[in-house]
Amino acid sequence: MGVVRRGSVRREELFDALVALLLAEGFAHLTLDDVAARLHCSKRTLYSLAGSKEQLVRAAVVHFFRGATERVEAAVAADAGAGAAEQVGAYLHAVATELAPASARFFDDVAAFPPAAEVYERNTRAAAARVQQLVAGGVASGAFREVHTAFVADVVTATMVRIQQRQVATSTGLDDAQAYAHLAELLLRGLAPCARDGA
Repeated sequence: MGVVRRGSVRREELFDALVALLLAEGFAHLTLDDVAARLHCSKRTLYSLAGSKEQLVRAAVVHFFRGATERVEAAVAADAGAGAAEQVGAYLHAVATELAPASARFFDDVAAFPPAAEVYERNTRAAAARVQQLVAGGVASGAFREVHTAFVADVVTATMVRIQQRQVATSTGLDDAQAYAHLAELLLRGLAPCARDGA
């Protein structure tokens, strides 16, 4: 059992190191030899993780988004006793924190590599559903005014994608953290109950 546990820990450490490398530098230009050298391991070790560079990259992207999702949800859970506005804000700020280490080159490479793009798109859809769920909960509790929650989620998702692809940075000069702060402010002001609602 100890050997199995050590193997599992080593595998997790390798994936963490691989993710850090890919986030910082992208992956299209890297060969397996490059990756092995940078991670101080053998190609045989990499082949124990995945059968090809393409499979390794996809596995690393899955690892990244899985870990990010867990940490984002932990941040929301930590604010479980807070109001709906605080939870939505916590979610968006946590997403910004998780994506902060990712370079523009990483997102460019993800977009150009269908297996990784599919993982990214699936996680974006999940994020949209989560935002919709949080907003719907706020509407039901009366913390937010009545809105079309699917539309709100769609707008938030589109903006999240533009932030992640550095399009917002290019057009506004805002970094990711600033952009998410403004998105949270815009969203929460738009959802705030109006004095005339129900009048």
